[in-house]
This record gives sequence, C-alpha cells and structure tokens, in this order.
Amino acid sequence: MLKNEAEHLLEHWIEHNQSHSKSFRERALQIKEISEAAARDIQEAAELMDKCTEMLQKAKQDL
Repeated sequence: MLKNEAEHLLEHWIEHNQSHSKSFRERALQIKEISEAAARDIQEAAELMDKCTEMLQKAKQDL
C-alpha cells in the first residue's frame, strides 16, 4: 500500500468515526426518554469511538 492510500483510508475512517460519535450522542438524548441506563451506555460508546478516532489520527501522523 502506498502512503497516500493509507492516508486516504485513515481520513475515511476518522470521518466515519466522527459521524458515528455524533449520531450516538444525538440518539442517546432520544433514548434517554426510554432508558437512562441505555443512554449512558450509548454515551460511553461515543466516548470510546472518540478514543478510537484519536488513535487513528495518531496513526495518520505516524505515517
């Protein structure tokens, strides 16, 4: 794989994760009406997604 291909792939994953994280947070607010515990779990998932995104950004820098 070429460096620019790896950069493109990482950029795609980063954007994808950021989109999911945002969606998780929005849905957690809606789900909170049904279950606060489930909403907390989804919020935690968003935080973990943010951590994954940080690691992908680090990987991009390390290229």
